[in-house]
Amino acid sequence: MEMQDKLKLVAAVLVLVAGVVGFYMLPADQGVLRALLFVASIVVAAGVVWLSLPGKQFVLYAQESVVEAKKVVWPARKEATQMTLMVFVFVVVLSLFMWLVDSSLSWLFYDVLLNRG
Repeated sequence: MEMQDKLKLVAAVLVLVAGVVGFYMLPADQGVLRALLFVASIVVAAGVVWLSLPGKQFVLYAQESVVEAKKVVWPARKEATQMTLMVFVFVVVLSLFMWLVDSSLSWLFYDVLLNRG
């Protein structure tokens, strides 16, 4: 990363810090102005970051991610419902199995081995 990009990122952080400081420096009864100042600092910082090389790379990455997400083939409603039901059935069966194992081990240790039952 070049020095210019590092300076841009530092400037963006400083703008955010200035926005937070300005938010707390303004009186509490100036709520709208405080919020606008903070939002403006976020927008300015995002603009500064966007002009840097890492910001441009991030924007390119986001655009490519959107393109890849459009390639996803989503399941039909029927298939999604069937898969959801399969998951629920599996969870119920597994929970019954875990309950059975837990109860069996409790019975074995407490009632049979330790005679506490």
